[in-house]
Amino acid sequence: MNLQSRAALMCALSLSLAACGPSEDAPKSAAQPAAPATTAVIQIDGSSTVYPITEAVAEEFQLENQGKLKVTVGVSGTGGGFKKFCRGELDIANASRPIQRSEMDICAAAGIKYFELPIAYDALTVVVNPANQFLTNVTIEQLKTIWAPESQDTITRWNQIDPSWPDAEFKLYGAGSDSGTFDYFTEAVVGKAKASRGDYTASEDDNTLVQGVSQDPNALGYFGLAYYAENQSKLKALAVFPPSGGAAVLPSSETVIGGSYVPLSRPLFIYVSDKAYARPEIKQFIDFYFANVSKLAAEVQYVPLPAEAYSVITGHIAAGKFGTVFNGEAATAITIEDLLKREVSL
Repeated sequence: MNLQSRAALMCALSLSLAACGPSEDAPKSAAQPAAPATTAVIQIDGSSTVYPITEAVAEEFQLENQGKLKVTVGVSGTGGGFKKFCRGELDIANASRPIQRSEMDICAAAGIKYFELPIAYDALTVVVNPANQFLTNVTIEQLKTIWAPESQDTITRWNQIDPSWPDAEFKLYGAGSDSGTFDYFTEAVVGKAKASRGDYTASEDDNTLVQGVSQDPNALGYFGLAYYAENQSKLKALAVFPPSGGAAVLPSSETVIGGSYVPLSRPLFIYVSDKAYARPEIKQFIDFYFANVSKLAAEVQYVPLPAEAYSVITGHIAAGKFGTVFNGEAATAITIEDLLKREVSL
């Protein structure tokens, strides 16, 4: 089921549940049954990249528990999600990068402990409009020249990147500053998180970026693989040359699993607070999440982790192993194999 179909089904489910409730205008009588207990709500927010996976899990979970449990999934970006999470406003934070040191400190000050739970892998995908005939691959150095802060208002035309490219002004589309995708891309490409030119169309909503690139022949943008896969007829993905040399590599499940799509492959996470996990409905949701995430992540065009990785991660939950394996550091170019080694050592 694609992203749009899942969103429509969730809407239909919400409407059907509302339609089944009693009308405010219905006559009241002593014979009416007592009102049902308040529906428990699980609150999730954060990464737009992780959203399709968690939304797919939430959809299936609610279908299985109709009327009993409600899951809300917001899209305020990884940074925005962590702000709410560390204030105790969320049960679960979706994150497209590991928690940063400053966020760790805020959570610690608020007395919030958390499970860091890798759920799948993504491939940040660099895209252009299909009308672009001169670009099929790109180097990290070329991307750095395009996106570096010092390029703002200075590097604005294709032929400034490569003299063989057209003398035409390009338009850029990328993640907003509250996005984990923004943090990861700038770290991997420019060399420092949040170091980016500011004269581009920025959004935490990847669908906005898809629309922008698809409508502009001189556009270039980046976002998660799932949003490219959902819109392949309107976009063209660029192969990326690995920094260590070799042929350019297109993003795909195979190149992510094989470790050849670097440095733009990245792990995705959910973070669950200790206080939230103590509630039975949260534990039920997390158990359901990890029983189904491999299948559902693949359905929405992400790369599931190996089965042994999920066993290690759920083992951390059972053992009460809170905290992060990244210690506030960036996780660029970390392969699935490297991630699993860190998880085993937690």
